[in-house]
Amino acid sequence: MAQILVLAASPNSDVLPALGLLSHRVRVIPAQPAALVSAPVADLVILDARHDLVGAKSLAKVLNTTGMSSPLIIVLGEGGLPAINAEWGATDFILESAGPGEIEARIRTALGRGKLVEKPDTISASGVVIDEASYSAKVHGKPLDLTYKEFELLRFLAQHTGRVFTREQLLSEVWGYDYFGGTRTVDVHIRRLRAKLGDLESLIGTVRNVGYRFNTSLEDNEYASSEY
Repeated sequence: MAQILVLAASPNSDVLPALGLLSHRVRVIPAQPAALVSAPVADLVILDARHDLVGAKSLAKVLNTTGMSSPLIIVLGEGGLPAINAEWGATDFILESAGPGEIEARIRTALGRGKLVEKPDTISASGVVIDEASYSAKVHGKPLDLTYKEFELLRFLAQHTGRVFTREQLLSEVWGYDYFGGTRTVDVHIRRLRAKLGDLESLIGTVRNVGYRFNTSLEDNEYASSEY
């Protein structure tokens, strides 16, 4: 079962009717750049391009430049086929009339392509090395003494370098949808992580009034000392 994010042109539109017959977990958000700021992490993104090819193509380009690396499938009507080309940066396309068998096959194929370019078990960034297999991390070769949640938070941010996540998103993705604590928990763990990173603390940056991100370099630090 995959986590699928559907970017819908309108709130009540049924972008891919037969998708509801499959067992995947589907979440729907507006097909607008502003909505991507708080978009949940997904294994696969489906973009509605049935009625606005120009707008959908622009949004597809935004997806490819904002750190959202999940496979992208474009949903089209028959008349939209001539507009599809490599400039969209999509993994695949599908007609809105597709049945559940075809949808499942295209999802499986898209996810399979994503696995071919999966990142290795070790994540390295500016002196920080995260070993996913052993649940350990090092700074300049020295092991970090991290709790499980601190490691999960560091790993999640590092896996999505440069992408900004709200506190609510981090709470959902790292602590889980069934966690009932407040977003203050995220701030506390961020503060502890920065303390343990030492001179590399600024790799975890704060984007004011939005949330946190893992910076691509120390020069990308944008957080203020008055914030967590």
